[in-house]
Amino acid sequence: MALINESHPKEFILLGFANHPWVQLPLFIVLLITYPMALLGNITIILVSKLDPRLHSPMYFFLTNLSFLDMCYTTSVVPQMLFNLGSSKKTISYMGCAIQLYTFSIMGGTECLLLALMSFDRYVAICRPLHYPLIMNQHICILLASVVWLGGMAYAFSEATITLQLPLCGVNTLDHLLCEIPVLIKTACGEKGANELMLSVVCIFMLAVPLCLILASYASIGHAVFKIKSSEGRKKAFGTCSSHLIVVFLFYGPAISMYIQPPSTISKDQPKFMALFYGVVTPTLNPFIYTLRNKDVKGAICNLIRSIFRSK
Repeated sequence: MALINESHPKEFILLGFANHPWVQLPLFIVLLITYPMALLGNITIILVSKLDPRLHSPMYFFLTNLSFLDMCYTTSVVPQMLFNLGSSKKTISYMGCAIQLYTFSIMGGTECLLLALMSFDRYVAICRPLHYPLIMNQHICILLASVVWLGGMAYAFSEATITLQLPLCGVNTLDHLLCEIPVLIKTACGEKGANELMLSVVCIFMLAVPLCLILASYASIGHAVFKIKSSEGRKKAFGTCSSHLIVVFLFYGPAISMYIQPPSTISKDQPKFMALFYGVVTPTLNPFIYTLRNKDVKGAICNLIRSIFRSK
């Protein structure tokens, strides 16, 4: 461990995969390819949702929020990862670490709540179709989205602020690819049991409770879908819901394995792979999952491409 005189260092050394140097070049190439793909995919979703009148509905309003969130998610971590992987200097300033910690936590907390909100939207659309325009009107959608974003910010500012106040006793080396709450808690010195317990309790509310609400929503949706007599109607309902369910399991699985258990019990390389998964893989796959399984989105993208070529 590298030691310095101050409790909070001026910069951190991010070890990343220093013990496996052969991983760094392939990972650098993968990130260099997937990052533009993530940006392009999410920007496309935002554009078609805004430009195509057929996609002016609550479902695509929340999907636009998810795409914007995923863009911020990847941008908060991937450029720093690319810089460290492509350079011999694998450091991040203390201020840069704090900014990354807050941004990453805001996006993660907001996505937990947003995915639950999107499942509620599908529940109302399928189980209460006659009341859907009244319940999910524009003002309600904006209010719900605002509450979700504020909830993510409240989680981030409470947990990240407490984490940054932990004494590091001169340690400025993080065995990770980025600044993340469990890794900083694990690195801190002194008594940190209360912080670990608080993180686990808060994450139960941020992860386990929304996931239970999502599963309850889809249990009701499944019951309602099987009552639909039209096979085409059942197929359409399953199509829109399956895309969201895939995204839910891709995000919640790694996040729960990382945040619910106490940081002191986390294995050495687990945080790195989990961070790559929910910070890079999931935001990259999300737009393609929604595009490939949604005829409306594919049609809107084709119309957008045709209009671009016609204007040229």
